[in-house]
Amino acid sequence: MPKGAHPGPDPRSVAVLAYDGLCTFEFGQVVEVFGLPRPEMGDDWYRFRVCAERPGPLRAIGGFRVEAGGGLAELGAAATIVVPGWRGIDAPVPDDLLETLWAAHARGSRLVSICSGAAVLAATGLLDGRRCTTHWRHAEKLAARFPAVRVDADVLYTEADRVFTSAGSAAGLDLCVHLVRRDFGPRIANEVGRRLVLPPHREGGQAQFIARPVADRENGRFAALFDWARDRLGERISVDRMAAEAAMSRRSFVRRFEAATGTTPGEWLIGERVRRASDLLETTGLGVERVATECGFGSAEALRHHFRTRLGISPTAYRRQFARVGAR
Repeated sequence: MPKGAHPGPDPRSVAVLAYDGLCTFEFGQVVEVFGLPRPEMGDDWYRFRVCAERPGPLRAIGGFRVEAGGGLAELGAAATIVVPGWRGIDAPVPDDLLETLWAAHARGSRLVSICSGAAVLAATGLLDGRRCTTHWRHAEKLAARFPAVRVDADVLYTEADRVFTSAGSAAGLDLCVHLVRRDFGPRIANEVGRRLVLPPHREGGQAQFIARPVADRENGRFAALFDWARDRLGERISVDRMAAEAAMSRRSFVRRFEAATGTTPGEWLIGERVRRASDLLETTGLGVERVATECGFGSAEALRHHFRTRLGISPTAYRRQFARVGAR
């Protein structure tokens, strides 16, 4: 290293911001994913720290106080910095916090917000001209306060130039597990998800919320349909066939499916096939053409197209990066 140069941040270092009025649920999500020890990972797991916006005890929602071990200097030194909510979309952000975040990003750190924490990242200017998200209840107010930011209230999480934002509540967990997936691959991310009793990986473009409640009987019908389809991904599964399996007309099926899942039957099937292909590429030595057939894509060309669209990587590159030891 040249004389006078500063080393980059530890790539496994994660810092979460603590502030007065701390959003307890969002803060807890970050601790649960990045802060709990994982002895099976050895020294390769995250090095986690809680860092305060100012010295002294900080009030948290729920009637308790938090006293952090680090401050803004430690926050800015982390490779991943998470802002778990904020005091409010209209609440001012201290200049020294904004300077810390901007400088950290300039050095290569990635910045992450959950729910109303998007207001903090937007205040840095790093989201100008870019897309971000927040809880759908805050979206209109965030867009009004930061007109240069493209606020999308219809997605779970977004990414733009190492700045990640998520919607509210459980979407924060989706984004945190997505980051684990990027850092350690799908197998470890799936293990973290199982530990959290989370459903399978949800992509960032999935809808934030369901427009209307779905009856328990209908939920049960779709759960059975999902299992049926996953057992037959290598077959040709049309929307009409899915509707018949669910004992609905095509029109009713499509409407109820979108209301229950936030996506179309066709998009859901593609997502399931990509996930199955990912598993086969990780755990077997099957050729790409065979994987495409097993997952119902029909051709390696179609598999490559959907892999690049969904994951931003080719199947071959994915296998090189994530194949498990002993795959056969």
